[in-house]
Amino acid sequence: MTNKKIGIILGTNRPKRIGLEIANWVQSTMKHEKLQLDIIDLAEVNLPFLDEPDIPAHGNYQNLHTKDWSELIKSYDGFVLLFPQYNWGYPAVLKNALDYLYSEWDKKPVSIMVYGGHGGFQGLISMKLVTQGLGMYNMSVNPPLSISQKMFDEDGKFIDIDKSFELIKPQVEMVSQEFVNLLER
Repeated sequence: MTNKKIGIILGTNRPKRIGLEIANWVQSTMKHEKLQLDIIDLAEVNLPFLDEPDIPAHGNYQNLHTKDWSELIKSYDGFVLLFPQYNWGYPAVLKNALDYLYSEWDKKPVSIMVYGGHGGFQGLISMKLVTQGLGMYNMSVNPPLSISQKMFDEDGKFIDIDKSFELIKPQVEMVSQEFVNLLER
């Protein structure tokens, strides 16, 4: 089996955020010899608010940024959606990125990892409805990444991210194996 490409989509674009540090930890924790794991940072992708004249289901993209986004997403075999829970939901930047495309998401496996003060369960439920609507395959392992103030120093940085997430680490590692099992079929 050739290495399968998994995109870890970081669904936050706040200027001051912990998401990139968590994404790097997820990427490192999910490391597997049969997977290529890439972080797709939506702050860097920087899509404008949906500006295509036609609906994504038609695939009639007019804008270069949409065509580039489409090609990038088509090049992946599966995804991890990693984002903070916002008001029991998901960030607009992530919903916007998903809404730009349609068939590119179809049948691709997705694990949803939400971080927040309570692990982001409500954000997970909300996002599962979106991924289901896009025809994605919702994987069975979706580790909740609970955070608390005691994990951070006075500058808002993780004191020890490995220690902070040590209890959930086996579930994050299981996501890799689930991807391998699904994509080897």
